[in-house]
Amino acid sequence: MFESLQRCCVCVLIIYTLTPAVVETKAKNVLFIMADDLRTTLGCYGDPLVKTPNIDQLASKSQVFLNAFAQQAVCGPSRTSMLTSRRPDTTRLYDFYSYWRVAAGNYTTLPQYFKSQGYTTMSVGKVFHPGIASNYTDDYPYSWSVPPYHPPSFRYEKEKMCKGAGGGLHANLLCAVDVAEQPGGTLPDLESAAEGARLLRGLGDQGGGDGPFFLAVGFHKPHIPFRIPQEYLSLYPLDQMSLAPDPEVPKGLPSVAYNPWMDLRLREDVMALNTSFPYGPIPKDFQLRIRQHYYAAVSYLDAQVGRLLGALDDSGLADDTMVVFSSDHGWSLGEHGEWAKYSNFDVATQVPLMFYVPGVTFFPDWLQAGTVFPFVDVFDRSEHRSKAGHVVRNVVELVDVFPTVSYMAGLGAPDPCPLVSFKEELCTEGDNLAYTFGRLERGKEDEDIAFSQYPRPADVPQVNSDLPLLANIKVMGYSLRSWDYRYTLWLGFDPNTFKANVTDVHAGELYMLADDPLQDHNLYRRSDHRRLLRKTSGLRQSLSLQKRMRLQLLYLTAGMKKSHLKP
Repeated sequence: MFESLQRCCVCVLIIYTLTPAVVETKAKNVLFIMADDLRTTLGCYGDPLVKTPNIDQLASKSQVFLNAFAQQAVCGPSRTSMLTSRRPDTTRLYDFYSYWRVAAGNYTTLPQYFKSQGYTTMSVGKVFHPGIASNYTDDYPYSWSVPPYHPPSFRYEKEKMCKGAGGGLHANLLCAVDVAEQPGGTLPDLESAAEGARLLRGLGDQGGGDGPFFLAVGFHKPHIPFRIPQEYLSLYPLDQMSLAPDPEVPKGLPSVAYNPWMDLRLREDVMALNTSFPYGPIPKDFQLRIRQHYYAAVSYLDAQVGRLLGALDDSGLADDTMVVFSSDHGWSLGEHGEWAKYSNFDVATQVPLMFYVPGVTFFPDWLQAGTVFPFVDVFDRSEHRSKAGHVVRNVVELVDVFPTVSYMAGLGAPDPCPLVSFKEELCTEGDNLAYTFGRLERGKEDEDIAFSQYPRPADVPQVNSDLPLLANIKVMGYSLRSWDYRYTLWLGFDPNTFKANVTDVHAGELYMLADDPLQDHNLYRRSDHRRLLRKTSGLRQSLSLQKRMRLQLLYLTAGMKKSHLKP
């Protein structure tokens, strides 16, 4: 009889997992975890070297989106875009120096929406970009029920804290430290993990608190400087590190597309290398050390995520809380001769994105008591590799997060925005991805597209190419990413009107991903530029840039296939 009951339960589970997710999910609470500058360098995304057992464990019980992309590869614009579900052209934030409620519209944010529905909303660490971009308050009190928490030790992050060979302190890029010697004997992400854990355990003691909660915890790493506990370097001996597979600047890369990685050049240890601007390569031995420190920073981040998830377990709320994990954008590790973010390439725009939804992506074991997220010590020599749970390979965007989290929590997703939405307080420019939960992916969806963009002050690299102020933006690179292609147009841009001139094309990029997954061979130079403009000149002026570029891509790739062009 017991065996029959087991078979019956299995059948029910199979039927449920093949059924699209519905509003009535069990996850009324939300734990929203953000990393900073984290690319998909994770075990669950197939990286064979990195050690991320806690994030991998989360992924094994989550739905994981393998091809998720940010809207702009820099912190402030990306976070504002994701948390409002509006693209940078709608938030009008391309740098760090405007507040969307003043510069664009009074847009409702993701936590603000939850707060309006009776949730207690709390912020720990870096969630919004601090400063002008969030009104110096992290958008409190609009978004948060209580003032956001920032780790006190973050004040030292930009000071000279890195011990040099002679014992002096420097503002270096590479900054592995003895934590005991740091002010207060701690680091920002250690403090944020402890505060997030404290809040979760307190909520558990209160039986979940007064109603549901939305807790956002933002970690600062692997953002530079790599001020991390020095023991994490031992996980990645230099003789096991390798250079990027494509460390040279591609010959067909337009100069406007190149990111000259100025934020690295301003660090004392990088300045000492005396590399030429803008393309001068970093010496190979130092490249290996950068990659070693980045990987070590990712493992350090993983440990803090593990501590936070362990506290969720301890609180007794893991079976009643949705967990979302993502990053604001990626980070180049020498690919294309570039470092840091500040570009439209996959390595800069692609991010991890996963949703743990109890009762949808994971079914607690009713017959055996146990924790959902036991902490895994990355220094344990045992092999701790967990495969991602249910994976989605089709392309998604960070503007999709707001409607998806809202729907999966049972609140319903905001309505789609109209073409012009500056006066709309609550709407989404993303898609509700709830339909992807609990169903098998049928294959490639050609209509699934991600759009990113990046501003430049000129057609050739300048010292402010990475982070131009709004007034200095002259060119905007709009980039479309599909399953098969990355297509980018660098268009003339007027910062006074926030408008791109679709006829003023400064450069283009087109990469066929099946043959060129690293995006090193630009095919756009082989297209007839004038013929493309003539072909699309009849499109109505009101057509959105995204739709216009979709049509152009169809035209370009049809011509390529017809001519059998190869790089």
